[in-house]
Amino acid sequence: MANSEQILIIKLSALGDFVLSLGACQAIRKHHRDARITLLTTKPYQSLAKACGLFDEIWLDSRPRIWQLPSLVALRAQLRSGRFDRVYDLQRSDRSGFYFRLIGQPKPEWVGKVAGCSHRYLQPDGQVLHISTREAQQLALAGITDVAPADLTFANEDLTGFAVPDGYVLLVPGGAPHRPAKRWPMERYAELAAWIVTRGYTPVLLGTAAEQESLELISAVCPSALNLCGRTSLLQIATLAKSAALAVGNDTGPMHLIAPAGCPLVSLFSHESDPTKVSPRGAEVTILRRPTLEDLTLTEVTDACEPLLPLRR
Repeated sequence: MANSEQILIIKLSALGDFVLSLGACQAIRKHHRDARITLLTTKPYQSLAKACGLFDEIWLDSRPRIWQLPSLVALRAQLRSGRFDRVYDLQRSDRSGFYFRLIGQPKPEWVGKVAGCSHRYLQPDGQVLHISTREAQQLALAGITDVAPADLTFANEDLTGFAVPDGYVLLVPGGAPHRPAKRWPMERYAELAAWIVTRGYTPVLLGTAAEQESLELISAVCPSALNLCGRTSLLQIATLAKSAALAVGNDTGPMHLIAPAGCPLVSLFSHESDPTKVSPRGAEVTILRRPTLEDLTLTEVTDACEPLLPLRR
């Protein structure tokens, strides 16, 4: 590859999708070793994108609306200024397809799903595929055939300020506020935390500041739990996962960071989401799914956890 080759990768959101796409980004970097690679993403993933060391430049997309003409003109100018030879559209959305039209002529090679692009990927009819499988098929159209799961060895944050004890289990009981059906009841997480203590481990609670009240309910039932709610960055979550004995959580973004860091994981799904399409990828991932998570009993969860959590004294 020539030193002057200019590559753009588009990956805007969400957290789980972004982490799952890191494997594809790593494969693109390996394929275009000497290229200058720019990532177009959104602000929540900027620090993660910087830390992975794959990109020469990171552009933040404000995702302007169609009526925000000055912002669209500025975005078009930015896209054209990159003089990209090839674009990998890993977002594959209506928005990123619009950017294909916005960039004007001459068009770069475009690896995506938008009509008219040079390397158009259309998911096979009748198949339900995981996002990682879809991206591997998409990149194969452009000659990249060695797409591996995301490698998070770059995450190596200082955790001394958390005073995390030896032998701990990560609990991720939160999730998107507008998707309450994706959450296992908090009372059962509290009971699970107490059970984890009987196995000789410390439950470590992860969540956003908005979930503090809910996580305090767990701490009230299980005072031994370490509540890190609102205190951890994405990179710190991945670093914590490297030494955790196990993680249990809902279908939420941090679980996608935890699994590829090497932590055994039990992920809880309702019929609000399909693990066949988007679920954490790691060496040891167990999926428990029920039509509604209220139907998932504590015993079912502890039965899944017990083989992964040797008794510790």
